[in-house]
Amino acid sequence: MRRLTALTALLLLPTALASAQDDGGFTPLVEGTDAGQFDLVGIDADTITISPEGEVALSGTPNGYFATKEGFDDYTLRFEWMYERPDDLRDDAAFDGNSGLLIHIEGEAKVWPRCIEVQLKNSDAGRLLGVSGGKIQGDRPAQAVAQSRAEAIKPVGQWNAMEVVCRDGAVACSLNGTLIDTGTAASPESGPIGFQSEGRPIRFRSLEIRPIE
Repeated sequence: MRRLTALTALLLLPTALASAQDDGGFTPLVEGTDAGQFDLVGIDADTITISPEGEVALSGTPNGYFATKEGFDDYTLRFEWMYERPDDLRDDAAFDGNSGLLIHIEGEAKVWPRCIEVQLKNSDAGRLLGVSGGKIQGDRPAQAVAQSRAEAIKPVGQWNAMEVVCRDGAVACSLNGTLIDTGTAASPESGPIGFQSEGRPIRFRSLEIRPIE
């Protein structure tokens, strides 16, 4: 892993190491094909498709998200995501695919809610930021985050694997096994988990979570 601040390392490193060594204890976030298992905000059942294998496809329009009905606090979250590659795309740097993982959702169900976002925008994947009044103190310089992302992200049209560890208000995000961003003093620090539909078709699979005791 790349260098962490002392506080973030203290909070998250033991958990991250345990997660890497032990795949047990994870629970799927998707059960069956009914979109009613999630709260749909800004989107409806016509814009989300869930396969029997648990893959979730979003049309990308309108803007919105699907979210767990249950809230979570300290946990490790894993999932994979992929944008559909446009037939005419020649340069991945020009791709404007945008989405995000919304964690610690709080308050009014709206587009967009108060929460912490893990960016899934293709050009900015893995960066942590607060949304609609949510706050987090980032630990890594923007240049370091960008360099890590550029090294880790796969070409548009291929699956990317994301792991997010949340513990006591600290958050660490890894993309395809590479640490991208870390932060502390997250506010909110617990709540439902959501996945954005924001302009481009996107697919998610292998959504699973494990609580941190």
